[in-house]
Amino acid sequence: MHIKGLFGGALIALTAWTSAALAEEVTVTDIAGREVKVDVPVDKVILGEGRQIYLTAVLDAENPFKRVVGWREDFSQADPDNYAVYLKKFPAMADIPTFGGFKDGTFDVEQAIALDPDVMIMNIESKQATEDAQYIEKLAQVGIPVVYVDFRENPFTNTEPSMRLIGKLFGEEEKAEAFIDYRARQIARVTDVIAEAKPERPTVFIDRAGGYSEDCCMSFGADNFGKFVEMAGGENIAKGIIPGTFGTLNPEQIIAANPDHVIVTGGNWDAYVPGGDWVGVGPGADTEEALRKLQALTGRPAFTGVKAVENGQYHAIWHQFYNSPYQFVAIQQMAKWLHPELFAELDAEETFRELHEKFLPVDYAPGHWVSLSDAR
Repeated sequence: MHIKGLFGGALIALTAWTSAALAEEVTVTDIAGREVKVDVPVDKVILGEGRQIYLTAVLDAENPFKRVVGWREDFSQADPDNYAVYLKKFPAMADIPTFGGFKDGTFDVEQAIALDPDVMIMNIESKQATEDAQYIEKLAQVGIPVVYVDFRENPFTNTEPSMRLIGKLFGEEEKAEAFIDYRARQIARVTDVIAEAKPERPTVFIDRAGGYSEDCCMSFGADNFGKFVEMAGGENIAKGIIPGTFGTLNPEQIIAANPDHVIVTGGNWDAYVPGGDWVGVGPGADTEEALRKLQALTGRPAFTGVKAVENGQYHAIWHQFYNSPYQFVAIQQMAKWLHPELFAELDAEETFRELHEKFLPVDYAPGHWVSLSDAR
């Protein structure tokens, strides 16, 4: 027993030494344009947003939590259906320490230091709050680098460099490039057709998180879902009104624009607005209930008499496409709604299923979109 323990200890020490010897200090450039020194490949990571698991799952498909030593507590609240899917396969994820947000000041920097990560990955929208609280300086004092990624503010500028950045940190550059190539080819299945056919573009209003609150109506400007619309061959009515990525239109502006299509983004938000009017689409969703709630949203004053309601071109799609590298699935489905004659053979459901089979560790479950046109 003594000899076995001696050799066991030597093996552990050798493994630790080998891991350290293989680590290489590199300088990476993050999405904010900051040059950051990091020892790669990293073994321990803090995710500044729990939904960053959407990207780590692509690179660490056998276990997307193997490097995660701490994460923000938003995955279970903002996307509980996917959280449940991952929890069933990886029950140990429930034991990962969680923390609060950066914008609301509930992030615990001392807790982060205690977790001793090799790097902390932050979303770009938290940059101002992070700088105001001097989190980066405090973490740098104990040798914890911070890098910024972005899948939300300017996803069509930043998704590819964000994936390459994380691929470099994880030592999974080939997987990152394989995903980037796949994503580009799936987007081209829509954009190439639109470019060649040059169809008339129907007008579209994106109702961001419709029914989440009584206010109406949040939407997107020229990027994120607003860009999805343009790529899918539509005209986003909010593009010239909302100057940035996110903003609001009032009911009068929507009625005056009289959009041909309305696309509501939805999800399971019981953690935030229990029993709310939001449309609960997502993996394994009850599509009959989602259709019922979608129909109810047509009765709001902003949609009185608009063409989209009159013609049944009123749809709902999973909100989290706005915050993940899987945007191409939404673009494909939206293209089918906007130009059914051009995309009769395109199957966004099959694309999402294939994405899971090729890159993700969990099985696909349908339920990510519904349309009143299907109910007619």
